[in-house]
Amino acid sequence: MSQPSIASVRETLVATPDQPFDLSKRDSGDRSLFPDKKHARVSLKKDAAAINELQDKLYAMRDRALLVVLQGMDTSGKSGVIRNVFADTSPLGMQVEAFKAPSKTELAHDYLWRIHEAVPRKGRIGVFDRSHYEDVLVVKVRGFAPDERIEQRYDQINQFEKHLTENGVTILKFMLNVGYEEQGIRLKERITEEHKRWKFNPGDLEDRKLWPDFMGAYETAIQRCSTEHAPWYIVPADSRTRRNAMIARIVRGTLEEMDLSWPDPGLKMEDYDFS
Repeated sequence: MSQPSIASVRETLVATPDQPFDLSKRDSGDRSLFPDKKHARVSLKKDAAAINELQDKLYAMRDRALLVVLQGMDTSGKSGVIRNVFADTSPLGMQVEAFKAPSKTELAHDYLWRIHEAVPRKGRIGVFDRSHYEDVLVVKVRGFAPDERIEQRYDQINQFEKHLTENGVTILKFMLNVGYEEQGIRLKERITEEHKRWKFNPGDLEDRKLWPDFMGAYETAIQRCSTEHAPWYIVPADSRTRRNAMIARIVRGTLEEMDLSWPDPGLKMEDYDFS
């Protein structure tokens, strides 16, 4: 069975800019793009290898960068995406940033300060495990900032992302859409399975109690911040393998569209003595 086309994956997952968006209509268990998990594994393996080759050219050219933003509720699989989609990619050309609660120094600056500092330099793929969207998600749900300040941030984020895209940074934003029941299963796994126990955070259960509020915050953020220059993709995340395969398809396609090539430094063999 052939891979689904990159265009079909994008069309299925994208939150179309300037169109109404209803998160409840996005099935976290959707398997339409990859009905067979084995085919998803094969597709992922092919795309991971291609991403590595394309990233080598991006690194050699050093005139553009790719930023991959991963957002999702706890257990949605952000670290799993990084580990699998970029399994073959050289760490020399990668930057990964995991955003936690801001430090005192970060709180002394505007909320985008720490984000801009972490944007990948030219020639690299940068991955954000959580991102500036925390400031319209957790901050909104938990009431850490007044409503009027949150309201300002949607336009500020759009302007920030437009600035990046106009300066050589291509942005991919993925919301890993894990279902409420599946999250419950995965949280229990973090207690019962020894190799996952270190991941368990009792605070995750507090966020789980606020699930409807978080879903509402995600829906608003996606509606307001899915733009032509940086659209959101809503990825069904109940199946880890299919989730990774869908994201790999889009990352590969985006790198291919950057029309990357090996730079020619103008060197000629006859100009050098290899004896």
